[in-house]
Amino acid sequence: MEKKRVVITGMGAVTPLGLDVESTWNGIKEGVSGVGPLTRVDADAFPMKVAAEITDFDPGSFMDKKEARKMDRFTQYAVAASLMALKDSGLEINETNAPRIGVWIGSGIGGMETYEQQFHNFIEKGQRRVSPFFVPMLIPDMASGQVSIITGAKGVNSCSVTACASGTNSIGDAFKVIQRGDADAMITGGAEAPITNMSIAGFCSAKAVTHNEDPATASRPFDANRDGFVMGEGSGILILESLESAQARGAHIYAEIVGYGASGDAHHITAPAPGGEGGARAIQMALDDAGLKPEDIQYVNAHGTSTPMNEKFETMAIKSVFKEHAYNMAVSSTKSMTGHLLGAAGAVEAIFSIKAITEQLLPPTINYETPDPDCDLDYVPNKARNAEVDAVLSNSLGFGGHNATLIFKKYV
Repeated sequence: MEKKRVVITGMGAVTPLGLDVESTWNGIKEGVSGVGPLTRVDADAFPMKVAAEITDFDPGSFMDKKEARKMDRFTQYAVAASLMALKDSGLEINETNAPRIGVWIGSGIGGMETYEQQFHNFIEKGQRRVSPFFVPMLIPDMASGQVSIITGAKGVNSCSVTACASGTNSIGDAFKVIQRGDADAMITGGAEAPITNMSIAGFCSAKAVTHNEDPATASRPFDANRDGFVMGEGSGILILESLESAQARGAHIYAEIVGYGASGDAHHITAPAPGGEGGARAIQMALDDAGLKPEDIQYVNAHGTSTPMNEKFETMAIKSVFKEHAYNMAVSSTKSMTGHLLGAAGAVEAIFSIKAITEQLLPPTINYETPDPDCDLDYVPNKARNAEVDAVLSNSLGFGGHNATLIFKKYV
């Protein structure tokens, strides 16, 4: 069976750096941090004092306010980013094409805020005060469900839940749906709203988040003094489309998605496999899927969480696949600016990977001050850099041993 070429025709984002792709990308180019003091909950209750929160988001700007109240914030973010991406693509969904347009949006933990609110209602007021919308607001697939309902997309509707790899797996899975001919277009990406009491408590107990109280320097991937990730929130959405569909309607094409790899560590619930072995297999699978050689890649958007173990093992994974070329290409972590958006991270980073191609610009890793002997690649320290970028590889890793890799290429 001939594989269809798949291109990106639209993008939308809601992030700690901005409420659209343009403002978010401008922040990335300028090396701006979206991290600030933790305000959504009582910071005094936690050792974590900073977060990459979204401010000034009004769901009523994108959807009916009554309907928005039936959605957890992660779903609101996904709906907003999806509508922006559709508008950007110029793709109009109607009765004729709706069955050939699908939705695949991932989330790592879904409606945690809704769970906490409704649990308090149950404990304090009893079963009858639990909202009838509790379950539909909670479940991670509801971002896809609501986007489908609001846009009218009737094709395959799914959700990948693979912790912090959810957004990347969702895009890769949606890519394959179009590639094999089961859809003409997909609305795909990830969404997360995890800045809640229980989420923070859990990650603090797992010793995964930073104790650095300075928002400006807390997220510092690949730096020797990194001590944990900064929790973030938001959504990133792509419109993937078959090349034939995009050409038929004269759509603007940002880039082409050409490779997807996914693997499991079969090692530990939170720690990466020794030597980054699982991540390396996902990288190699993506290269093989794309029909590319290691030296064809100019830039890697790393998972780069700002945790001691991740960067060491991700660097090892990159070097095991790319060999000497690892020292001839750029690697950076945009989480230094956005924080870690968990299930939305890979989707937002897919947008940055595509923008790196369209603008021929390497995003920086900010707060890079003290080199780590275990991390000895070019991490584009502190300032963006102009460069020739034809192909970009983006990595995501998740609790449970999930590894996912995407490759984007300049469209020609």
